[in-house]
Amino acid sequence: MRAASLIVIATAAFAMAACSGGPATPTATSTAPVIAPGRPGETARTLNPSEAATAVPSPTANAADVLFMQDMIVHHRQALDMSTGAATRAASDTVKRLAARISAAQGPEINAMIRWLREQGQRVPDHHAQHHTMPGMATPEQLAQLRAASGAEFDRLYLQLMIAHHMGAITMAADELEKGSHIYVEELAQDISVSQAAEVNRMHRLQTSG
Repeated sequence: MRAASLIVIATAAFAMAACSGGPATPTATSTAPVIAPGRPGETARTLNPSEAATAVPSPTANAADVLFMQDMIVHHRQALDMSTGAATRAASDTVKRLAARISAAQGPEINAMIRWLREQGQRVPDHHAQHHTMPGMATPEQLAQLRAASGAEFDRLYLQLMIAHHMGAITMAADELEKGSHIYVEELAQDISVSQAAEVNRMHRLQTSG
């Protein structure tokens, strides 16, 4: 269930009031409730029709939306960089497949985020942008260790760094869901949170089985 969606459990019934010499005017007469799902970890609440009219997520971006998209592009680019060498340096076929899936998912997400920023007239981070203060970002030293590793050592470092990287993305997504306002950005943040949490669980299993 997307965090910003509304599930209408009953549709308002309209009574047509006849007007002399003109078309009937629809008038809302129902007080049927609307269920508004909460953000992750929150319970849903019931809105009355007047509240529901103003509860629809905004299509207008705020500063949190823009910052999330800009930062997540940089964050995703590092994940692609970390995954590039897995095909030739990883020992485990499972790790190779995991890295390929991460690249296949996050590459298109980067392109979508770039398009969105351009549509909003906002700056797109260049390829040299570095934000090591973002949650989960690997340091230059850690990236150098990963690039120099091969075999089982590559697998160990890759899983260790990518778990931390994914957890950072989940933290960033939670912040967007709390502070953002644009429905598309919130939906993307929710998708990232769910998909990367599932991958974290897979990586933990690989660590314990290795």
